[in-house]
Amino acid sequence: MQENEVITDRDNVLFEAGIKLGALYHQFTGSPVNLDTVASLEKGIQESISVQPCVEKINVSINRDMIHSRLNGKYGYCELEGRMLDVHITAVFESAKADVSLGFDTKLDYPLMKIEKIY
Repeated sequence: MQENEVITDRDNVLFEAGIKLGALYHQFTGSPVNLDTVASLEKGIQESISVQPCVEKINVSINRDMIHSRLNGKYGYCELEGRMLDVHITAVFESAKADVSLGFDTKLDYPLMKIEKIY
């Protein structure tokens, strides 16, 4: 870093928000889930991430249609995939606030993390 570069609250809130989404994605994908347990997994993910610093609000939704289509007939569950997640986080650091998301982008065929809004 050069001497005259200043790290701002905006820089820090975006960094923190990105860390939250990445941690959530890599911590929970692969978790066993079925239609009976999906609501408790959503709640568990929300509660786990909400205790981390800088998280003001989090909403996690898991696509039930995708779960249904991937259920293993013999055992009755599947693994959580990134494409099943729809996540919205509001992060705060000092004077800055940001809304970020994780959602499946069909054009890219990829679970994309995005900055939605910076306050």
